Amino acid sequence: MEVVLEKKDAADWVYRGEGAANLVIGYSGSAPAFIGKVMRLQKAPINGSKSMNSPTALTMHERLLWKDTEDIVATSNKELACQLFVKHIMSPLLGSTHVDSGMRVPASKEFLESVEKNIICQRPASRVDAAKVDTQCDSVLLMSDHSIFPRGTQEVEPCISVEIKPKCGFLPSSKFIDEGSAIKRSITRFRMHQALKLHQGEVSEYSEYNPLDLFSGSKDRMHKAIRDLFSTPQNNFRVFLNGSQIFGGLGGGADSTDFVTRGKFEDALKCVIQGGDGLRTMSFLLLVAETVHKSGVLDRLLEVQKLDNLDIDGAIHAYYDIVSEPCRVCRASGKEKISQRYLSLHSISLDESLKIVKDFLIAATAKDCSLMISFRPRKDGNPGSPYNNLYLDSTKQFFDYKVNFIDLDLKQLKKMEEYYELDKKIVSYYNQMVETEERQKKNTSTMALKTAN
Repeated sequence: MEVVLEKKDAADWVYRGEGAANLVIGYSGSAPAFIGKVMRLQKAPINGSKSMNSPTALTMHERLLWKDTEDIVATSNKELACQLFVKHIMSPLLGSTHVDSGMRVPASKEFLESVEKNIICQRPASRVDAAKVDTQCDSVLLMSDHSIFPRGTQEVEPCISVEIKPKCGFLPSSKFIDEGSAIKRSITRFRMHQALKLHQGEVSEYSEYNPLDLFSGSKDRMHKAIRDLFSTPQNNFRVFLNGSQIFGGLGGGADSTDFVTRGKFEDALKCVIQGGDGLRTMSFLLLVAETVHKSGVLDRLLEVQKLDNLDIDGAIHAYYDIVSEPCRVCRASGKEKISQRYLSLHSISLDESLKIVKDFLIAATAKDCSLMISFRPRKDGNPGSPYNNLYLDSTKQFFDYKVNFIDLDLKQLKKMEEYYELDKKIVSYYNQMVETEERQKKNTSTMALKTAN
């Protein structure tokens, strides 16, 4: 008999966090079907909520884009389309052992309304102002809680998990990158976006994190990347103990890690990481870095990210051919500035254009996903564990670990224009900032020379 979530069930679900499109809640009750599970709820914008159900979940051009995957094309629910995208597209690319596509569970409107009411006080104010739970949905996505290990018959060990947003791990080298955007070939997108976010007040200070360090394959650089994420977590680094968050921002971001926060985190690690005060945090960060290195999952993620081999500066031209609209980028540039290489993009076949944009959107998902790594101390004499393990020399401990990719959302085709405009905005602001800094340095040097003379 199929389970339908009703109003009475809402009290057993607690807030975990959220992104722009979805909200995550965890189960705290005793029903066997839901123990060890989290639920993803679709959000609807405050300014005009619209149901995501329609005769088909995808637009006409999106159905053309994903025509090779019949299940995705045929569904009438966008959340189900997202689930099928994870199952049929992302899971084969990233490895089924690291991807959980989840299952759909029917939910009543009363259940969703009650959940909305119960968790609203725990959500960041900025998120509450922007969107609410979409109560028009008739089902929700149920997934394993990757911040914990499944309950077994043996004694339960404490579990600590870290959620990392790796972001884009390479510098683009596409020949289609506009001359005014050449800085993209030498400065990471993450670094440039930090400058814009700081200017707009979205973050309070620069993060020193460099995605190229995390994807480098070098243990030292990977360890540095994890330390930098810990120092300025923003919304890129969160830690959970036995499923409850103990570090990092919730639905928004977290400021730099101060002395008090470091002390609380150090204390929280006592039940998992051995060592004296002041040493447990560094051991934990080393454990994370060693596991990322040993697991090799970022190598596969990087391969998927690199499906975007033309950059948005190239892919946007293919997009306009797919939607049968005059290319706004070429039109804005003027005929005299349109190089032969851009004209060549508009002369390829429709199937070639579809592949370019399809690969770009898959790569966009890979650049925006999260990595969830869970650890538990392995008891001596337990060689039968089904999980991989790692020995941490600094604490003389063995740890079971498991790694999962989460937030593998299907990107909408219409976002191509948004990606292009945001990219231009990020690059433009960064270039202006660099020019301003260079002028200030020049003025300072001139003043110093005048003073000396």
